[in-house]
Amino acid sequence: MTTSVPLSNGLRMPQIGLGVYLISDIAECEASVKSALETGYRLIDTAIAYRNERAVGRGIRASGVPREEIFLTTKLWPSAYPHEKARVAIGEAVERLDGGYVDLLLLHQPVGDVTGAWKAMEEAVDEGTVRSIGVSNFAVTDLDALLPKARITPVLNQVELHPYWQQPDLLPYLSSHDIVAEAWYPLGHGSKSLLGEPVVLAAASSHAKSPVQIILRWHVQRGFVAIPKSTDPAHIAANIDVFDFELTVAEMSAIDALGKDRPMFRMPRWAMSALMPLARPRPRA
Repeated sequence: MTTSVPLSNGLRMPQIGLGVYLISDIAECEASVKSALETGYRLIDTAIAYRNERAVGRGIRASGVPREEIFLTTKLWPSAYPHEKARVAIGEAVERLDGGYVDLLLLHQPVGDVTGAWKAMEEAVDEGTVRSIGVSNFAVTDLDALLPKARITPVLNQVELHPYWQQPDLLPYLSSHDIVAEAWYPLGHGSKSLLGEPVVLAAASSHAKSPVQIILRWHVQRGFVAIPKSTDPAHIAANIDVFDFELTVAEMSAIDALGKDRPMFRMPRWAMSALMPLARPRPRA
């Protein structure tokens, strides 16, 4: 069973979850969510843009795990940020997931009418359809623009975060505002270079774990939330099997020392657009 981190609104969030980005096969997505929950996961991360919210909801229900034990995250796309559009989009996401409420709703990108969307998200918290709200891909400057206008402070920022890119400017800022850091691509998108680092291999040998498990354990001990994606039941099970050992101070320091001076995957600001529509919807699935 995964450990959890406290959020500033009093809730707790599991530290290891299943991300379903790029799982476009609806049956595969549903099966992966079901497998993860049966294995012991309690955090599932999706987004409107992933076009698999219905499959996630079906996977949750098929698992037999009580809804109140599951922490479910989805995200708003910037084209739906204007206040009234955001209110509609939130309701539609809740309907697609069909779980009664969303545990965490994020703004997917820091572009467009962020203020309007944030107000709609705050209203959803007031109404009880959303329990927590946060952001994704927000830099310090983006948070500086949002926080003075926010009635509810974001509980979390989901960003690129792994041993090669440790967000040196952002992490201290998040800590100072009691905002949890969540890692997308926690394994550096499965970077062979990262997983083959001598310090990672040495720790894997010492603890009889895989390099993937060593990196995920590093996230846990740093206090991050991580959402590795997998559709392989064996990999899904292995990714959460990181709570029966602890990296030493020396091992943690050696992995910390792998940090580089730039991100590997984050979408550059010039490529973000609030006018970018979602892909054409698939038939109802």
